Amino acid sequence: MTADPPYTDPTESTEVRIDDLMERMTLEEKVGQLVGMQVGSFINQDRRGKQTNSVPDVEAAIREQYIGTVTPFGTGVSRYNNVAVAGRIANRLQRVAMNETRLGIPLLIPVDAVHGHANIEGSTVFPHNLGMAATWDPDLVERAARVTATEMSATGANQNYSPTADVAREPRWGRTYETYGESTTLVEELVSAEIQGLQGDDLSDSTAVAATVKHYPGSGGPARGEDTARIDVSQATLHRVYLPPFERAIDDGVAALMPAYNAIGNEPAHASKFYLSEMLRDQFGFEGIVCSDWFAVAFLAERYQVAETLRDATELSTDAGLDVASVGGPQHAEDLRSLVESNRLDEGRIEESVRRILGLKFELGLFDDPYVPAELAPETVGSDEHREVAHEAALKSVTLLRNRDDTLPLENPDEVFVTGPNAGSLDNLLSGWTVFGLDSSRGRTVAEGIEHVAGPSTNVAYDPGTVSNLTLQLDEVARNAEQADAAVVVLGEPWYLHEFGPESVIDSDGSFPSRNELQLPENQKELLRTVSETGTPTVLVLVTGRPLVLSDVLEWTDAVLVGFFPGIEGGTAIAELLFGAENPSGRLPISFPRSTGDLPVVHDWLPHPNPIGSQEHPPSYDPLFDFGFGLSYTEFDYESLEVPDRPVSAREETTVEVTVTNVGERRGTETVQLFGQCLLSSVVTPVRELLDFERVTLDSGETATVRFDLPPSAFATTRPDGSRTRDPASFELYVENLSKKLDLQ
Repeated sequence: MTADPPYTDPTESTEVRIDDLMERMTLEEKVGQLVGMQVGSFINQDRRGKQTNSVPDVEAAIREQYIGTVTPFGTGVSRYNNVAVAGRIANRLQRVAMNETRLGIPLLIPVDAVHGHANIEGSTVFPHNLGMAATWDPDLVERAARVTATEMSATGANQNYSPTADVAREPRWGRTYETYGESTTLVEELVSAEIQGLQGDDLSDSTAVAATVKHYPGSGGPARGEDTARIDVSQATLHRVYLPPFERAIDDGVAALMPAYNAIGNEPAHASKFYLSEMLRDQFGFEGIVCSDWFAVAFLAERYQVAETLRDATELSTDAGLDVASVGGPQHAEDLRSLVESNRLDEGRIEESVRRILGLKFELGLFDDPYVPAELAPETVGSDEHREVAHEAALKSVTLLRNRDDTLPLENPDEVFVTGPNAGSLDNLLSGWTVFGLDSSRGRTVAEGIEHVAGPSTNVAYDPGTVSNLTLQLDEVARNAEQADAAVVVLGEPWYLHEFGPESVIDSDGSFPSRNELQLPENQKELLRTVSETGTPTVLVLVTGRPLVLSDVLEWTDAVLVGFFPGIEGGTAIAELLFGAENPSGRLPISFPRSTGDLPVVHDWLPHPNPIGSQEHPPSYDPLFDFGFGLSYTEFDYESLEVPDRPVSAREETTVEVTVTNVGERRGTETVQLFGQCLLSSVVTPVRELLDFERVTLDSGETATVRFDLPPSAFATTRPDGSRTRDPASFELYVENLSKKLDLQ
């Protein structure tokens, strides 16, 4: 009787199993592991027209080209996003790979689960990342990611194209809501938390999935705010602002990484040996797999023109360090094979990638059991326990920006009028990377949430007032507002993706959402003004994926709440905050500019001279609402900022303590934010940078001492070549209205 090969033996080490399997693989089987394929249909932007892959098409590619990665669901292009179907499709494809190929190598099954497993119907949908960042709560981000991983694995998915580690420096960018905001420190902490939640303590756990950090080395500041446009930054800015979250992810053991579509300067990330090999592998020590963004390889020829043909682009990206072409399909496999056979690519380079891919599959336990129980997904996805985490996230993410004369919370009003295009839409609370046309039974809209929370003693009247760019009967709106004790006007952005489809949800004149304009559209302004002019206390609830310009509408509001696409529980959470069942604790993870012309507006700007005098130069940072800002229904008082009273050495951890007291009348949560500024350096350094933060919940009259333990790297400065060093210098540390000087040696 023939013994089973070592690679199938779970008692053997991963290295032994990889070595044994590699020795058995043909060139065709090796290149197949470097190729992904999707199920579904979209317009392929490499000009080859409409590309549709059915499940039988993919099954054939697995058998014949040994395709190693398949995305059959969990994207906006698949028809198999039903919770009862997804797991069966995953099992079906895994059986083909395991039983109908010579070596039985299982599949990676990645999905886009960027704010929950949201491309699966009935899943738990969390606030988008910008909303999660507004919680300033790494523990909550980790728990949300744990829910996401659990729901993914229940459907047979084992890799997530998340977290997004991009630092948002250009709010006109349509993907701003996918980020954790404008602060490198905040992004770094929350990316780390998400990775821990997705991957857990061990990738072999049945509920763990491989995290994919993206879009390396950064895509959050594209020129003109145009998605995928060049990132034109110096190495100093790249290393100071954009790269630290990726470095942290690598240190945390992230399993996979996705390069940016963008060119850094004039070098496309997917074609860059410098970024994908020298920096990523040699400098940062990344050992995981590099997966292309969709169509990125084709774009090297079709858009960047750094390759003449798709085959040339395949050679260029593979030589640079790409491991998996995420939707390359059989053509990519054929091109790789022919490139090796013609000696244009070394087979050893292919084998490097194969070893990494097989290593991840072994770590995930896929060789031992790649299947999912058929009944698991309906029992797990969207469970009450998971929805509770989404509810907590929505509550903590919504941020109070204005509360004139204590308009909020609403206290036992007899009648509330609710209006606005986002008041009655569940889709618009979730936005992109989510099943569109969500069943209304899945969650409450803001209008429904208000009716639910207000209770039977309050009459809630609802009139949308405006739909898309069409204004409805404003006379009726005015009459409803006049009769109410308070009016809630729910405005902002609709469901959108990238820039900014689908066309059905964009204003018919194409003006909003748009990377050219951050102001509310005229019809929304008209609706808000109509309500305000009745004299009824007017609450603006802004549902958006990025900061909008509110300077011209703020005068028409008595209170403003902002929710960055707050997710499936957003309608209920907003209502609970409006009526005071919960106290707002969200804080802005991104600055709100006064005008589009003021951009860029970031809190950590670099100082510069004022040649004609400070009075003649407008301020460099003068947002309508600052980064980190957020109001509460209570008040907090800061005192006693304590820092070391002696010079701190370069190897020493620095302890900073601050005392904060709840001086208001109700329980509340404050996010204590520690900023620092280098007072003397050989290079220009930011006027302030976020060093650390901590949430603290206090009862009325309660006092707490918050302690920050800062590593030596917190005080490093970035040189023009991107290297970091710490010079003997003085730092000014700031917490709220307090500041203290810290000396370094």
